[in-house]
Amino acid sequence: MVDSLQQWQEVEAVLADLSQASQEHHYRQTHRLVQDYLDRLQLSPREQQGLEPLLKSLERMQAKLEQQVLHIAVFGLVGRGKSSLLNALVGETVFETGAIHGVTTAIATAAWPLTTDEDGVQRLRWSGLGDVQVELIDTPGIDEIDGDQREALAKRVAQQADLILFVVSGDISQLEQDTLTVLHQAHKPLLLVLNKADQYSDRDREAIRNKLADERLRHLISIDEIVTVAAAPRQAEPEYDGDRLVGTKLVSLPPQVEPLRQRIITLLLHEGQSLLALNALLQMAMVDRQVVRRKLQSRDRQAEELIWRFAIAKGMAVAINPISFVDLLGGAAIDVALILQLSQLYDLPIGEGKAIALLRTIAVGMGSLGLGEGLVRVGLSALKGLMGVAAPVSGGLSLGVYVPVALTQAGIGGFATYAIGQVTKAYLANGADWGPEGAGLLTQQILDSLDEAAILQRLRGEIDRRLRLKQL
Repeated sequence: MVDSLQQWQEVEAVLADLSQASQEHHYRQTHRLVQDYLDRLQLSPREQQGLEPLLKSLERMQAKLEQQVLHIAVFGLVGRGKSSLLNALVGETVFETGAIHGVTTAIATAAWPLTTDEDGVQRLRWSGLGDVQVELIDTPGIDEIDGDQREALAKRVAQQADLILFVVSGDISQLEQDTLTVLHQAHKPLLLVLNKADQYSDRDREAIRNKLADERLRHLISIDEIVTVAAAPRQAEPEYDGDRLVGTKLVSLPPQVEPLRQRIITLLLHEGQSLLALNALLQMAMVDRQVVRRKLQSRDRQAEELIWRFAIAKGMAVAINPISFVDLLGGAAIDVALILQLSQLYDLPIGEGKAIALLRTIAVGMGSLGLGEGLVRVGLSALKGLMGVAAPVSGGLSLGVYVPVALTQAGIGGFATYAIGQVTKAYLANGADWGPEGAGLLTQQILDSLDEAAILQRLRGEIDRRLRLKQL
């Protein structure tokens, strides 16, 4: 362990140069940007639901920036030598090796704290590169995990990683190609590590590298991104019984991983902070996309609830008011109040005058629906008033007609408010813009999308229920 640590420090001293100044500037700038984003992020409890893992991942990323921790993740099939490779890089047996991986036994010493999470991913924090700490991540064999879980694990680990090592031991399978494709989509530096190179001649090793780069993976990696190593090489030696040759035995040789070690060290020293900064910005962008999507979903649900409450309120007001003139004025006041509330919800507050002007624009766009609503409501208000006046004369029989008339009028009024709310919502969600086609076409498109019969039935049922409760 000491020799390995000294080697890293010696290489660091040789490779460090003035280019670090630019890296450090971008690194500090990214650190500040991520912290500012976390400080400004405001989510309601409803908006936070389902986003907790993403938000925690961003907090972990911020901790990575603060501690300057680079993650190197290793993927591969069982038996390709992933754990042996990491042990060889570290210079000490830390990760468990063998055909079966994913065991839960924790391997830990004071110098090498190793943790295992619920997915069988093992992590080792290694303080061995100046101020930068390196965390090595050993994943379960990709052929040990079911398809959906395998892809989810690959995506999760790849998002955290600053460098990905994919270990193979020869020509690759379709499963390995598929997993490499998923990992490549993370847009992180990736090295294909051809392990067990001691089993091939120089000519065969070169042929495998060319075949992988030119045929199998030409859209994913270049030949320069393929590194050959022998993490746990063995050599056959004669075995004697006294002076008599009785056979051969395999003898372990020192690991041959220096080309990979040098590639990693060079990459980390020259681009380590830039990789950390890039990874943090990618993570922040991904979180922000999800946050924006969730805010829009939450805002849309709140808008729907608000529109429905105002539609019911208008229907109730229409149902219990027999005077048509007051009825129309009261209905317009409710519609204006809805527009004002929606503008507040979408962080585009407007004054009452602009809300009235917006209502007029929507009414014009609604055309026959708006005119029909007014005419029907006036006519039904007159009929409703007549039924009320006739109640004493008819011995209350006219009230049997009054209730269905009131419910019909209430449903029409409530539906008009619901439609106005939907048009206003679309207008505000588009940044208070009608779009290239204008207010008329947008309004008509929204009206065409509404299931008028279903909405009217629901409104009448809800208003009827509330009126009965009010009577009780």
